[in-house]
Amino acid sequence: MPGENLSREEARERGRLLTVEGYHVALDVRSAVTRGADAATFRSRTTIRFRCAEPGASSFADLLAPSVTSVTLNGRELDPAEVFDGTRIALADLAAENTLVVDAQCAYSRTGEGLHRFVDPEDGEVYLYTQYEPADSRRVFANFEQPDLKAPFTFEVTAPEGWLVLSNGAQEGPVEGGVRRFATTKPISTYITAVIAGPYHYVTDTYRRTFEDGTTLTVPLGALCRKGLARHFDADDVFTVTKQGLDFFHDHFDFPYPFGKYDQAFVPEYNLGAMENPGCVTFREEFIFRGKVTEASYERRANVILHEMAHMWFGDLVTMDWWDDLWLKESYADFMGSFAQVGATRFTDGWITFANRRKSWAYRADQLPSTHPITADIRDLEDAKLNFDGITYAKGASVLKQLVAYVGQDAFLEGARRYFKRHAYGNTRLTDLLSVLEETSGRDLAAWSRSWLETAGVNSLTPQVTYDAQDRITELSILQEASPDHPELRPHRVAVGLYRRLDADSALVRYARAEVDVTGPRTAVPELAGVERPELVLVNDEDLTYCKTRFDEGSLATLRARLGDLTDPLARALCWAALWGLTRDGLMPARDFLALVRKFAGAETVIGVLQSVLGQAETALTHYVAPEYRERAAGELAEGALRELRLADPGSGHQLSWARHFAAVATTPADLQLLQGLLEGTAKIDGLAVDQELRWAFLLPLASHGVADRAVLDAELARDDTASGKRHQVRCLAARPSAEVKAAAWADVVDSDALSNALVEATISGFAQPSQHELLVPYAPRYFAAIERIWRERSIEIGMSVVRGLFPFWQADHSALDATDAWLAERSEAAPALRRLVLEERDDLARALRAQACDEAAGPRP
Repeated sequence: MPGENLSREEARERGRLLTVEGYHVALDVRSAVTRGADAATFRSRTTIRFRCAEPGASSFADLLAPSVTSVTLNGRELDPAEVFDGTRIALADLAAENTLVVDAQCAYSRTGEGLHRFVDPEDGEVYLYTQYEPADSRRVFANFEQPDLKAPFTFEVTAPEGWLVLSNGAQEGPVEGGVRRFATTKPISTYITAVIAGPYHYVTDTYRRTFEDGTTLTVPLGALCRKGLARHFDADDVFTVTKQGLDFFHDHFDFPYPFGKYDQAFVPEYNLGAMENPGCVTFREEFIFRGKVTEASYERRANVILHEMAHMWFGDLVTMDWWDDLWLKESYADFMGSFAQVGATRFTDGWITFANRRKSWAYRADQLPSTHPITADIRDLEDAKLNFDGITYAKGASVLKQLVAYVGQDAFLEGARRYFKRHAYGNTRLTDLLSVLEETSGRDLAAWSRSWLETAGVNSLTPQVTYDAQDRITELSILQEASPDHPELRPHRVAVGLYRRLDADSALVRYARAEVDVTGPRTAVPELAGVERPELVLVNDEDLTYCKTRFDEGSLATLRARLGDLTDPLARALCWAALWGLTRDGLMPARDFLALVRKFAGAETVIGVLQSVLGQAETALTHYVAPEYRERAAGELAEGALRELRLADPGSGHQLSWARHFAAVATTPADLQLLQGLLEGTAKIDGLAVDQELRWAFLLPLASHGVADRAVLDAELARDDTASGKRHQVRCLAARPSAEVKAAAWADVVDSDALSNALVEATISGFAQPSQHELLVPYAPRYFAAIERIWRERSIEIGMSVVRGLFPFWQADHSALDATDAWLAERSEAAPALRRLVLEERDDLARALRAQACDEAAGPRP
């Protein structure tokens, strides 16, 4: 990977010298249908027209390819052996006007980077798609791989007859000799170009919009997936959300969708959730649901559709200069996804899910040693790859939500409109966006930017309340704290809500509220002086700011006793999130959090919040409960899950969520026997349909506890002989409690690169089972011995999967922490991105040990 890197300084110098006028890219992918190892490469012929500001200067083009057939610069044939080093093409003595032609053999990918080739085990069909962010288009064609060198692209693809082929632009003219030609794009960056090719199932629709000036915009819509998934594909719902989103963004952005058509491809073995290629968006095919899912899954898919659509403006139309300002697209798209979801679709609880689920990701990332400001210091491409994280996405979106509260929604949207019109098809930096927001709001945003965008870390807000003899508030203040490593105390616009029961049997309702600007370590809220004593003080009511919410002792006692009595779903979600934060920070015993889940999660009405809380309970059980109490805690959690599973409305999403949770925590012979009975049909729970996806969810714990053997898993694959079934089977096979199984799984991932990215992920997931500590302990030293080689030899995507997924978290004791510290001390010269990943895993391990110590100190529970 080091040879594939590109530094910010190199990119700036090349950006200073070069201006790209256009690309013509011709790909021949007919080799993709060749069986066996022969289907390794495809032909890529690229013509780049570009100007050089200093004739006579030297620069380079990017290309990652097994071989280059020819290189021609301004009509001069260059010797590929002399100018191509495997990652770059040296370009010397440039003219003012230049034409570069590169003919190469590029490699099909099995890692989801570049041009990925997938063979469907169900029918043997071959499917191709591209994925480039941040810098993998150079695996497919020669280019200048940096976001500020935007240019129009013309693609030409030669593919097998009968295949569907798509790119950013619409196909022009008939197919001749297998060649498809596509309309030239507007100026875009290399990383958002795209090609999709294969016998995809394709559905079409049309979006029309008439504007106030009488003009009409017509956008052809397409949605596609593998043929094997066609029977599950609910394209009508995808198109419904798509049209609602286009209407919403046209209403608010005052800039018509600028890229012609709008295809959305759901593709196999995808590393990301989705990618915003203009006119040709790609999604992971798991968003096509093979079995029953909850409404939260549809909500999640709608959010991703709208997130990628927002990128058509934030990111594609206007693009950051360099990855330092990645937030200019990802933070805005993350915010706009929820904003549009609530404003335009049936998923009106989007901000509740955001508060409970999305922000949890941000809070975790912001407490890691690798936390960084939203506007980050991105030295090179490896830095950029790792900064697609909870800071850039969810914290950035949270901060924008705070900014909307600060400047007002109208000023915020008017700023966006001016930003698009002023910088269309160009590149920007932080100051470009802030300047238009200052114009529209009349506020000086320099101080706000310094506090929120240019510093790292998360503040904690805690209420402090005193009362008089009549139980009325004499003073309510908010105490703000920051971590020693990131001491910035930020300005927060917050709503403070006071909750109580109106009588002994009623729900907890808000009876008083005040908004206040929190500044410094202590801020008084005089508006609430004289109000009757509350049972609960919620300092970030309505989720206006980004902070860790803490409670005074009385409020925490109320939540322990009456959390389920909170009627407002957003307030309840915020309390769940705050309680989880206390657990992660080792301030509340993990078994206390599990007790709250057992007591109150069954009454949670918002399905997305329920699923989030149940996932947190599983994490707490595995990592935060003291080892000596874990077996009993698991039994109690499973008992509560089974109770709620039986009580849930038959056939409901809540019932399905409890069924999956029960499978995840089942450990006793009786629980495993019930799972087996549900699989075999000898046991039944009213309304629970055990479809294929749920069957695999039940088989994983059965495999990990030695109940389902190889023969059972092979038989299940025969029942579900699909790409999805194969991934599930590989995961279950690696989960079996056998030393031989673990050795084989380790070898498949660490010692071989034969597996695709999806099967690497599945193998790692199965290998690291929390109940198999003794089997896994020997792999800790092998992990530290292998990761530098893995980072050096594999693609960055696979390297990240291995380094994160195989970190010896299963050991969860101080010996694992010591081994990590020893590796970090001895490998000070290791790649910075690799060290960052190990540091992050170390931090999670240290956090788990602190939480276990807190849980252990609490002693036995009745």
